Amino acid sequence: MADLQVLEQIEPGDKTRINVQDPFAALKLAHDLCRRLRRLGLRGDQPCVLLCIGTDRSTGDCLGPLVGWKMTQVRQKLFTVYGTLEEPVHAVNLEAKLAELQETHPGSLVIAVDACLGNLENVGSITIGDGALEPGAGVKKKLPLVGDIHITGVVNVGGYLEYVVLQNTRLSMVMRMAGVIVEGLKRAAHEIRKHQAQGA
Repeated sequence: MADLQVLEQIEPGDKTRINVQDPFAALKLAHDLCRRLRRLGLRGDQPCVLLCIGTDRSTGDCLGPLVGWKMTQVRQKLFTVYGTLEEPVHAVNLEAKLAELQETHPGSLVIAVDACLGNLENVGSITIGDGALEPGAGVKKKLPLVGDIHITGVVNVGGYLEYVVLQNTRLSMVMRMAGVIVEGLKRAAHEIRKHQAQGA
């Protein structure tokens, strides 16, 4: 559990990389996310938007919608979820969804979740960082930056034929990654609500 002590030292702008094979992956994600949300001033009685980006028409790119769908099955009150398997948020409707968010949840913190491509040694890693992510960058699309915090999952190797690579990503990898992210989000929601109840 020494790695959790390292997470205590997270500075603004730092990124944390967690491998899905790590038995403590969900716990580390929750711990990291709680620290970032508290640093941004989130209280347990405030809504936080979980914006899950991607499409169910591509195996590799369905990480976001899968996380969103799983989170709608969870009993929690912290996260308002946008982007599911049934109603994905993707390149075509992203700008409209962002406008909707600004109208219905003005001033809310936004956590953006998306799949990405990366180096071979990082495949299977989840990255958490402050600030916005750039959706579509892996497939050379120019889309608006989104999020106050971002969570990305490296689902496959990038650098060539990105659309083909995403289509040929193993579903087992995406499912496992989504499971870790959802468990981490559940734990984080519980911790933040608990601290609010205790007046922390």
